[in-house]
Amino acid sequence: MSDSPESDEREFEAAMQLHQRQISTETIKRFEGYAAEIFTALGMDLDTPATQDTPRRFIRALVDVTAGYDGDPKLLKVFETECRGEPDCRLSQVIEGPIHFFALCEHHALPFYGQAYVGYIAHKNIIGISKLTRLVRLFAARFTVQERIGQQIADALETMLQPHGVAVYLEAHHLCTQMRGVREIVPMTRTTVWRGHFADDAALRAEFFTACGLPK
Repeated sequence: MSDSPESDEREFEAAMQLHQRQISTETIKRFEGYAAEIFTALGMDLDTPATQDTPRRFIRALVDVTAGYDGDPKLLKVFETECRGEPDCRLSQVIEGPIHFFALCEHHALPFYGQAYVGYIAHKNIIGISKLTRLVRLFAARFTVQERIGQQIADALETMLQPHGVAVYLEAHHLCTQMRGVREIVPMTRTTVWRGHFADDAALRAEFFTACGLPK
C-alpha cells in the first residue's frame, strides 16, 4: 500500500469493491411484504405458527449472508515482512486453508459452498493469518460467482501487500446446478488464480498444491 493512510484506505476500499449499504427499517419492512407475496403465490401458507414470520426471517437472512458488501475494517492492518533478505525470500509461501465459505450465485440467488486455499509470497508486508479467512469470506458474502471470488482475493492481496506472488484455489458445490437445471449431484467446480511468481513458475504452483494436500 502507499505511504499515505488516506490513500491506503482508498486503495483498500477500491480493492474490496464495497457498497456501504444503507437499508432503512422501512425498506426492510417493504421487502418483507414482497417476500410474503411471493411465498404465498408459490404455495406457502403463511398463517401457521411455523411460517408466519418466514418473510421477516428470509429478508434478514439475505441481509446477513450478503454482509460482504459492507466490508471488514480489520482487514486494513498489515505488518512488515519477516523476511530479511535470505535467498528464499522470493520463494517462501504463506498458505492458509481449507477456508470454508458460503456464497449466493448471482444468476439464481441460490447458494454455493466449498473451501478455499490462499497463498502468497511476501515482499514488504504480511497480513495476519486470520485475515486470509476474513478476506475469503468477505468476497463470498455477496451475490457473486466462484471465478470472481478468486480474482477479488488476489486483487486485494496485491493491493494490500504488493507480494511477489499470489495463489488462490477454490472448490465448491453449486446448488443452482443441483436443485434445478441439470440437477447434478456429485460434480465439484474448481478454479485457480495465479499472480506474479506463481504465474511464471510451475514448480511454485506444484509446491502450493502439495502444501494444500491437493493433487497437482
